[in-house]
Amino acid sequence: MADTKQAERKATRLAKQIQAFSKQHGGAEGQLAYIGQMGTRIVLVGEDGGWGDLVAPTHAIAQQAAEKAELTLHEEFDGEFAAKVVTGPYEWSRMAGIQLGGASNA
Repeated sequence: MADTKQAERKATRLAKQIQAFSKQHGGAEGQLAYIGQMGTRIVLVGEDGGWGDLVAPTHAIAQQAAEKAELTLHEEFDGEFAAKVVTGPYEWSRMAGIQLGGASNA
């Protein structure tokens, strides 16, 4: 019983974070991505192109949080949904640094 209450509290906390992101970015959509033993990543994309993510300990908690936040979910992170993401110089230099062995921005 305690596990159910703990999962409910976690889903509620995540839902509040999703709602805050959505408010800050003029709305949001998301996608759930299983990341192994770490749980499920909740990828968020704002209407303004801003993006971020949260990690839930289980897929069920991620799904529950998305439902509580009334987040529109996509099955895949591709096509029109992925095209909404706006990246800037930081992201491009960071990705190139990681892939090419260059200096990080840290």
